[in-house]
Amino acid sequence: MQTYLVGGAVRDTLLHRPVTERDWVVVGATPSQLSDKGFQQVGKDFPVFLHPKTKEEYALARTERKSGAGYTGFQCYASPDVTLEEDLRRRDLTVNAMAMASDGNIIDPFNGQQDLANRILRHVSEAFSEDPLRVFRVARFAARYHALGFTVAPETLALMTDMCNSPDIRALSQERVWKETSRSLMEDSPSVYFSILKTVGALQVWMPEFHQLESIHAVLFQLDKAASDGADLPTRWAVLCADLSYSQVQALGKQLKVPNLEQDAALIACQFVSQLTSAQTDATLLLDLLNAVDAWRRPERLTLLLNAGLYWPVKQASPLLIERFTTALNRARQIDVQSIIASGAKGPQIKSRLTELRWQSISEYLAECGGDRNN
Repeated sequence: MQTYLVGGAVRDTLLHRPVTERDWVVVGATPSQLSDKGFQQVGKDFPVFLHPKTKEEYALARTERKSGAGYTGFQCYASPDVTLEEDLRRRDLTVNAMAMASDGNIIDPFNGQQDLANRILRHVSEAFSEDPLRVFRVARFAARYHALGFTVAPETLALMTDMCNSPDIRALSQERVWKETSRSLMEDSPSVYFSILKTVGALQVWMPEFHQLESIHAVLFQLDKAASDGADLPTRWAVLCADLSYSQVQALGKQLKVPNLEQDAALIACQFVSQLTSAQTDATLLLDLLNAVDAWRRPERLTLLLNAGLYWPVKQASPLLIERFTTALNRARQIDVQSIIASGAKGPQIKSRLTELRWQSISEYLAECGGDRNN
């Protein structure tokens, strides 16, 4: 029984990048042998075990054969007679198909080290095409390592394009596509992910709203700016969706099963982000905006909008005075409804008076800032 460090940990070690998680492959062992050593089995489709102390994943060496559509349509064969090279051959990219022995020796049957040196992302074999999710994974790796000069090999791009013309690309689960997309959004160069998907045809299949967007290049530029500023995931998704229509964002959220927070940020942005520039100097517009996003009861919605507004308009973002919006909201929220009721106001008069006083508070604040046109 021999144990090897495999995959991303080897790749990132050779690139002198931080290793966030380590995966291991065990050659020449049976499930019972690992169980006898205290490993806990967690895999259903193939034997994966957790180390009794480190809780890192140890998988028995295996081969895979395509047996159905989609990401899960594979039959796995794990046995002591499966070699390390056979296990590495089933992996996606040559830079991910290396192993490291306990003595530090690198096992590299598919020239992954050479591709690392040449900054090339290249598929290991034609079996790459059996898993359509790899189209998205390769695009994610390209986004992650773009700053290091990595590009996707032309033959791999060609294979990915062929895969996007196959029905299998549509058989992927929504959750898996969103997972790859959300992880790519949090890379340093997320625009690369969407650019590659557009090139190979995956964007047209899974996110046609972006494929058809005329301003996509400007949008992706601002997305990378948000990434360089360390923006969170809801902000990055909102920036990406800000130039879409409300119905397009709804359709996209349904197609990808976008989580509620990210979807809410995108829906708010596509509706109201274009109003921010003028509202920051106009009491009436600012009050209308606060009402529209229900900032009185849910101030976090205003925060979501302002975070996206830093990168809009997408062609040349205007300076946005976030503090002006938040201070105006905080001042207007100090208006006491009970005092309005105590003054004798009833029914619709209460809301009318509250609106009037909120407008007055915002107007006075903007006047202090030198920016209220008192419309």
